[in-house]
Amino acid sequence: MPQPSPPAPSALALWLGRAGLLPFVLGAVATAAVSGEWRNLVASALIAYGALIVSFLGGLHWGLALRHADPQASLLAWGMVPSLLAWPALLMPPAAGPSWLGVVLIVCYAVDHRVFAQQGVSAWLGLRRQLTAVASLSCLAAAAVWAFAG
Repeated sequence: MPQPSPPAPSALALWLGRAGLLPFVLGAVATAAVSGEWRNLVASALIAYGALIVSFLGGLHWGLALRHADPQASLLAWGMVPSLLAWPALLMPPAAGPSWLGVVLIVCYAVDHRVFAQQGVSAWLGLRRQLTAVASLSCLAAAAVWAFAG
């Protein structure tokens, strides 16, 4: 039997979630502002942070699964998929890693949109949508800088 549905995100959850966007936004801005080896370093940092966040998104599904005495296999299985999707970004060149992560973030949101409703945590989708929009756009912007500025 699942636990009672959590309320909408608190002010602290909103603040912390948005604060977690700083590395994405600063990474995208810095990618455009620097060149050469500094751009490589910034891209590597953005890719690493993005991969960590994508892995965290998978962990949310394990948290949802733990609310049940007999968790759905799909929750546990999907909990591993984001990490497996994020890992290749760490091995990609700086032009490709951020764009891959931008797409993976959007895919994770699409899955969460369905799963959160099924699990009774729809109240968190607004925050989730905001965070995904900024994070994925930041990754895609950084990739665009690489594509056009090389």
